[in-house]
Amino acid sequence: MTASLSDLFAFHRNDGLAVGAPDRPWLTYGGLRDLASHSVAALHAAGVGRGDRVAIVLPNGPEMATAFVAIAQGAVTAPLNPGYRLEEFEFHLSDLGARAIVLPEGYDGPALTAALRLGLAVLRLGHDAADPAGWFSLRAESVAPGEPDRDTARPRDVALILHTSGTTSRPKIVPLLHRNLAASAHHVATSLALTAHDRGLNMMPLFHIHGLVASVAASLAAGASVWCAPGFDALKFFGWLETARPTWYTAVPTMHQAILARAARNADAIERAPLRFIRSSSASLPAQVMEALATTFGAPVIEAYGMTEAAHQMTSNPLPPRAQKPGSVGLPAGPQVRIADEAGNRLIDGLGEVVISGPNVTPGYEANEAANAASFFEAEGQRWFRTGDQGRFDPEGYLTITGRLKEIINRGGEKISPLEVDGVLMDHPAVQQVVTFALPHPRLGEEVAAAVVLREGMAADEASIRAFCAARLADFKVPRRVLLLEEIPKGATGKLQRIGLAEKLGLVSPA
Repeated sequence: MTASLSDLFAFHRNDGLAVGAPDRPWLTYGGLRDLASHSVAALHAAGVGRGDRVAIVLPNGPEMATAFVAIAQGAVTAPLNPGYRLEEFEFHLSDLGARAIVLPEGYDGPALTAALRLGLAVLRLGHDAADPAGWFSLRAESVAPGEPDRDTARPRDVALILHTSGTTSRPKIVPLLHRNLAASAHHVATSLALTAHDRGLNMMPLFHIHGLVASVAASLAAGASVWCAPGFDALKFFGWLETARPTWYTAVPTMHQAILARAARNADAIERAPLRFIRSSSASLPAQVMEALATTFGAPVIEAYGMTEAAHQMTSNPLPPRAQKPGSVGLPAGPQVRIADEAGNRLIDGLGEVVISGPNVTPGYEANEAANAASFFEAEGQRWFRTGDQGRFDPEGYLTITGRLKEIINRGGEKISPLEVDGVLMDHPAVQQVVTFALPHPRLGEEVAAAVVLREGMAADEASIRAFCAARLADFKVPRRVLLLEEIPKGATGKLQRIGLAEKLGLVSPA
């Protein structure tokens, strides 16, 4: 399929509901198309056009969702985390080559300081509480020099640029074309059988590919509606269920776990606002959490597997009547998915590195020949992208991820999957959340450690948790350190991060 983002919602009914939010009227598809036209005209008036990069720094909510969709019709979008510090804004704006920035009316924080230092055109986004959700106006506070390219976006134009997480090295720039995003949106919508009768509840950050594609773009591709919360709040979640009446929501595992922790006292809300399904992605969903969600909500839980370079989705567990397998990320759901030799450029059967090929895959990292040479290869007449994940297919074609290759713990030559240890620890009756990680060791190179959050009202100590593991794991896999924490540090999108955790917890000195 060759299409642009605008094609996703070009032909839906004018009066169909598109975007909603707390205490706001609905924005229709007709209104969304009008908004896109107004936004492109405002970009042109500010000297910004096709091919120019526009950083978007807005709080989570409907305006962030519609700004991404509307601005992409006339320029390249670059959503940034509004929580960045000044140095982070300066790095990202400079590295991305931004020409303009979109900021809320009245904002005078570090993003503005960075933009002024770099000489960017500044556009102010304003809206009124009485406006439909997501409706906004753009006002040029300063204008970019020169005449903009006023052509509309084409399928092979870049629509979105994001940085990789850069946990252990300088972040890489990932350009995603309109056709990459459109393909991935259709892949998600198809795998979830979304129709105009569906409504998604978005709580995911909209500077991240999960929320932008799985929640927003996939809903628009299906002519469905998306109700945008102002971010994740487990205390408000059950009220949102009753207000928005969604048929589904998508989230990362830590969000699901926070929801489960409050589900018992909100059983009435769950009963009054039934869901068709629940989706999880962006990190491994513990099998125990998947089963608890399904039981609590009386709905299938669809774990999917995605990453930025794939414009999000690669595989997905299917809807009933097919099985949703705990511990598996499901079946290929859009691109071709294979296993490759971890060192050689060849496709294999069995355990190895997960690789993908398809219309949703980025054409390559920007200005980074070394990364492209390491991440892409040709085999069987196709170009394959190395995901960096280790996995295998079962006889029914379901993919199981055994871990990130760079997160596999190497204890004196013994390779240990942190996900395997996580799974055992999650079976402990007192454990609510866990992340297994590598702890540097002077003789073995690395040792196994785990950070654990206990269930409310339950008790356990390090010795008892280690003994529980010792009865279920080979000795070399048993964590030598178990840290009992009130909360495990998370990344900006709510994901637990293994790499660097030993340093964050003060177990090793910074390099």
